Amino acid sequence: MDISTALGLISGLIVLVTLIMMGGDLRMFLDIHAFIVIFGGAFAATLIRFPLSSIFHGLPLGLKFAFTLRRMTQRELIDEISNLAEIARKQGPIGLEKVEVEDTFLAKGVRLVADGYDVDFIRDNLERDRDNFLTHLDEGQKIYRAIGDCAPAFGMVGTLIGMVQMFANMTDPSKLGPYMAVALLATFYGAAVANLFCLPIADKLHGKLVDEEINRTLIIDGVLMIRDSKSPSVVREMLLAYVPEKNRDEMAEAAAA
Repeated sequence: MDISTALGLISGLIVLVTLIMMGGDLRMFLDIHAFIVIFGGAFAATLIRFPLSSIFHGLPLGLKFAFTLRRMTQRELIDEISNLAEIARKQGPIGLEKVEVEDTFLAKGVRLVADGYDVDFIRDNLERDRDNFLTHLDEGQKIYRAIGDCAPAFGMVGTLIGMVQMFANMTDPSKLGPYMAVALLATFYGAAVANLFCLPIADKLHGKLVDEEINRTLIIDGVLMIRDSKSPSVVREMLLAYVPEKNRDEMAEAAAA
């Protein structure tokens, strides 16, 4: 689980609830009209921007990957691929059939090598798989960013509606307070939903998309080198290009030891 995502959301909610409780009652900040304006309006605008299938696919996928971490780091991937290259060099591709690989994408590449497919087929298959996955992940972050963009705007719409209702009932002082509350709460809901939830999740998904693209490209290069029967040292040296420069010497020294 990605602790930073959960910790950030929980911390933000604690801050908001604490500030609310310090100045009054939590029930003061609950309003069905403001809720409808923000969530109904943002969802309607998002429906216009994206196909319905993309929304129902992108929302849960984005939420899933915002709270999960890749099981293997780049360093661990390089070590794993180097070990696989060692096995393939000593036992041939057939020796990879009994190897258990934790990463599902790497496991698929190893299976293709073990089954004896040619380099072009393996490359096309893995690149297509990578590109499809990245497309879906990008779709998720775009949907969350779209909701984050819409929410404050609909907060302003809710504020304007509340102001119109308030000024239309100036002769009845008892209605001024509720209408003003609706106006202000709509802006509050829109700002909170956008800046605490949707936009941070969109940024998190964008960062994970970049990391996943690097990791899967690393895996593809590693698998292709295993298919070409490259030596483990060559495989490791080539894959070190994917590691930040400051960590390369450390990894090279660890491998030499």
